[in-house]
Amino acid sequence: MVLAALVVVMFVALLFGQSAFPPESVPHETIEMVGVLLIFLGIVGRLWSTLYIGGRKSAEVVTGGPYSITRNPLYVFSSIAAAGVGAQMGSITAAIGFAVICAAAFHVVILREETFLKEAFGTPFQTYMARVPRFFPKLSLYQEGDTGSFKPRLLRTTLLDGLVFLVAMPFFESIDGAQQSGILPVLFRFP
Repeated sequence: MVLAALVVVMFVALLFGQSAFPPESVPHETIEMVGVLLIFLGIVGRLWSTLYIGGRKSAEVVTGGPYSITRNPLYVFSSIAAAGVGAQMGSITAAIGFAVICAAAFHVVILREETFLKEAFGTPFQTYMARVPRFFPKLSLYQEGDTGSFKPRLLRTTLLDGLVFLVAMPFFESIDGAQQSGILPVLFRFP
């Protein structure tokens, strides 16, 4: 219920809020461009994660590659991409807000998944939990690991899912245009 309320607030902020930096200004455009980089980092990170876990997540505890530095790299990279989506408003506040809301939503899912994985894999998963952080990566733990095999279908699905983040760019430009032309009122501004 709280998450649904946050999504509604976020949607209202999107439609009627605007960056404190005017559109076309250097800070606004810089934040948007950094956001594009974050979106691409998120997509590439999700693909990297899928190369390691693709089709194996219910069969074994995957601990190599991105899974050696965080137990939930798909969710970490999705949150990074969400920050990039928020940055398309030209606002640092929106970028952080989108990332936090995304991470909060994933936190609920992570807790459920951990319960399942503890039951399914027992001690190996509990050892992994004790060594690798749940969400925020610890780069010093990185181990390449054995990639094994992956399913190309899952990689394609992950890519297509990630491309949804790119829809944010024309969407936010449309909102900017509607606000500049007066179709949508700007009720508040945020940095």
